[in-house]
Amino acid sequence: MTDSVNDCLFCRIVAGEIPATVVAETDTTLAFRDIDPKAPTHVLVIPKEHHRAVGDLDPVLAGQVLATAHQVAKSEGVDETGYRLVFNTGRDGGQTVFHVHCHVLGGRGLSWPPG
Repeated sequence: MTDSVNDCLFCRIVAGEIPATVVAETDTTLAFRDIDPKAPTHVLVIPKEHHRAVGDLDPVLAGQVLATAHQVAKSEGVDETGYRLVFNTGRDGGQTVFHVHCHVLGGRGLSWPPG
């Protein structure tokens, strides 16, 4: 698990040090395919700046992350059939990379609770 910005996997992706399949990018956000997808559409949306958890985002940046997530859903063709946005926060919440990220999941029926 990454705790520092110096070792952060997602910061290294933003910096271009680690390759990723980018599907959307803005001045403040980056969206790329998850390497272990849980649904036909599984894209991660991150702020380019390092923030450890969703509660660390200011409202403007949080809105930008959500806007990019919706844009990804549209470009992936799941905006009308339905999609799920998931933020895992903290170890007990299932967060394994400690750089806030939003999972955009869709492309099939999604049960609740997720399996």
